[in-house]
Amino acid sequence: MTDSKARRLPVPARRVLVVANETVAGRALIDAVKRHADEGPVEVKVICPQNAPKHGFVIYDDSVRGAAENRLQTTLAQLREIGIEATGEVMDPDPFSAVQDALHDGDVDEIIVSTHPETRSGWLRQDLVVRLTQSTGLPVEHVVVDLDIDHDEATRTLVVANQTVGGVPLFKLLKEMAAEKERRFIVICPEGEEDDVNAHERLAHTLKRLEDEGLAAIGQVMHPDPFTSIQNALQFYGVDEIVISTFPETRSGWARSQLVERVESVTSKPVT
Repeated sequence: MTDSKARRLPVPARRVLVVANETVAGRALIDAVKRHADEGPVEVKVICPQNAPKHGFVIYDDSVRGAAENRLQTTLAQLREIGIEATGEVMDPDPFSAVQDALHDGDVDEIIVSTHPETRSGWLRQDLVVRLTQSTGLPVEHVVVDLDIDHDEATRTLVVANQTVGGVPLFKLLKEMAAEKERRFIVICPEGEEDDVNAHERLAHTLKRLEDEGLAAIGQVMHPDPFTSIQNALQFYGVDEIVISTFPETRSGWARSQLVERVESVTSKPVT
């Protein structure tokens, strides 16, 4: 006997695997995940393969992984803001291997791959989308993210400081900037000549102060050379503007090395 009033069985959640690296926080990607969620229950896992920095003779693995972790956490936070609880993991630098590992960890119903536009995408040059479609037999959606125009409404501000990172002048400036309009701060702290534990402590203290003031901020310790750190940060994070904090010129090696001018020569982003 059929009971017309019987409860319907719950619709099983579709398991969506999101694969993205530098484009992981792109608005088009967030919108694509939301579209899937609007169609019915979903379980979302975001994997973020690490990427190799383009600058510097020495690769600092902690910096590479730290940047990937920051991008991932930013994306998970953006998904939570639209009501989607997702899990995430930083994975093998090779995106194809990263997906294979993720598939071994659990069942997946569909895959979303996010890349830069074709002219800038190493993944597309590797035919990643085609290879995943052929090897997995799963639906693979390709989302193109142009970080120059595709991000949320907040201005992404790269803050570069070492020993001045916890200073009152910098903190005051960031508060004033945040009061002008919505901003997300990415604070990078190049290691100094001293034990890098001090850099980590200063950075953690600064991020806590910003959080206590209600300001959105992530950060990491990076390559000891500030110019290399900034170049890598421009690769790792899509930023709209740069703030460089130094001691007065008579005490600042960064100022004497014309760091601001050198950065201005390699980017069109405003540098303060």
